[in-house]
Amino acid sequence: MAQIRTSLLIAFFCFLMPCKFFAKHCDSILEKQKSFLQKNNNQDTAKSQLFYFGSAKKSNKDTAISTSLVYNPSTGYGFDLNSASNVSFSTNSFLTEKPTYFSVKVPEGNYQVEVTLGSDKTASNVTIKAESRRLMLKELALKKGEKITKIFNVNIRSIRIDDANSMNIKDREKDDLNWDDKLTLEFLGNVSVQSIKITAVNNLTVVYLAGDSTVTDQDIEPWASWGQFITNYFDKNVSIANYAVSGSALSSFKGSNRLKKIMSVIKPGDYLMVEFAHNDEKIKGEENGPWKSYSDLLTEYIQLAKAKGAFPILVTPTQRRAFNSDGTLKPTHGDFPDAMRAVAKKMNVPLIDITQMTTTLYEKWGDEPSRKAFVQYPANTFPGQEKTLEDNTHFNSFGANEIALCVTKGIRDLDIPLKKFLTNETSLYNPQNPNYISNWTLPMSTRFEIVKPEGN
Repeated sequence: MAQIRTSLLIAFFCFLMPCKFFAKHCDSILEKQKSFLQKNNNQDTAKSQLFYFGSAKKSNKDTAISTSLVYNPSTGYGFDLNSASNVSFSTNSFLTEKPTYFSVKVPEGNYQVEVTLGSDKTASNVTIKAESRRLMLKELALKKGEKITKIFNVNIRSIRIDDANSMNIKDREKDDLNWDDKLTLEFLGNVSVQSIKITAVNNLTVVYLAGDSTVTDQDIEPWASWGQFITNYFDKNVSIANYAVSGSALSSFKGSNRLKKIMSVIKPGDYLMVEFAHNDEKIKGEENGPWKSYSDLLTEYIQLAKAKGAFPILVTPTQRRAFNSDGTLKPTHGDFPDAMRAVAKKMNVPLIDITQMTTTLYEKWGDEPSRKAFVQYPANTFPGQEKTLEDNTHFNSFGANEIALCVTKGIRDLDIPLKKFLTNETSLYNPQNPNYISNWTLPMSTRFEIVKPEGN
């Protein structure tokens, strides 16, 4: 049934939408999706693991946990990253007020996670992040005795492409939570968890992200990017697969087999969102630059996605925080945003103009307030931080969330099928009326790193 609904949704929007891109390609996408589903007729066969917490007796077929069980690769589940000692138990839940990690060993794929929250003993306020700090649930408040189940999707990936090929990851990434063989949930706040159910699912719409340090899942505080916050704004029909990596350009992303990896798993009806420029600007040579290699590679990414029956979306780069004396923003990306706009027009694909939106956003904030969206902190704000952090490219969690909201605005403005999967709680964002850090209260993870991500 889920497969039929997905096909009907694509067909419905193909019929209604005036966009030439979708009118031209939806028929072929539907055919490719039909063929894909015929070859994968076991997609609705779901394998679930249910963990319930506390001393109350439950079904023997599920896994009961009533002690601070440390993750063990042989059993494949438990409290992880030295956080087991943070946990206590009631009759029907585990309780913690310190950042706590629970991991389950799973193969590559997409997983629907159902977390039942609440306690008869205490009120709760729960934030959940997955893997490398992808925001899944922001500060859900529950009264004492209240119980609620929240559902979200988590993409688990590996570097393996096939028997002969693998994706190349950087040494600095090898310890990231994104690249181990576990699904890891991070619980923050005043937490009470009754159960966690993890189910493998194959019929989701997957949004693949290709980009640089402004898009990637930043594994460690205080760095953050919009790709790890956009997860909070989609409903249970969508999974975000973020392959972006710090320091990458279109050419190096392709050269490290990340594009090849995406093309090995992307399916008809999925999306490929592409944002590059920060590092492409550094590549010198006559054949390089916005109007040659950059434009050619963007075209190649688009053609590959279309060939797979997927929808490519171009995203212009986030602005750097660089102000003129009159309060306007300096356009530090040169011709690269215009080149991307030209490719989108030529190839007749959707474009989200984040360069324009972030220009409006930073200028609306102004020079000093805009600092609060970036990794700019005085010395000794974080453990081991002896020097001031003053970065005008990379965001903190507040700034990354604002950029993610800009992306949701771009999706809505395009009026593409993906728009229907934004949650009802996702606000109508306007960069002319931004949020301010004084209203930002998301709990920070305790894993820190002082060294800035690659890229500028």
